[in-house]
Amino acid sequence: MNEQQNHLSQLIEQRVTLSQQLEGIQAQTTRTRDLMLKTQGAIEYLEATGVKLPEPEVTEEAETEVVEEG
Repeated sequence: MNEQQNHLSQLIEQRVTLSQQLEGIQAQTTRTRDLMLKTQGAIEYLEATGVKLPEPEVTEEAETEVVEEG
């Protein structure tokens, strides 16, 4: 094989590898999207049934920082 043929062979191998990597990324994206949608659904269900998180407590230090910045 001459140099150009060798280069072409390497590029074809690289294309196959990149294609496989993209397929893997797409599969991971699909799994992540599905998990996010399930999580969002669970959040919406809990909120619809009246579950709420407690409001964060405002500490004296946090109040002081807001006053000093203002």
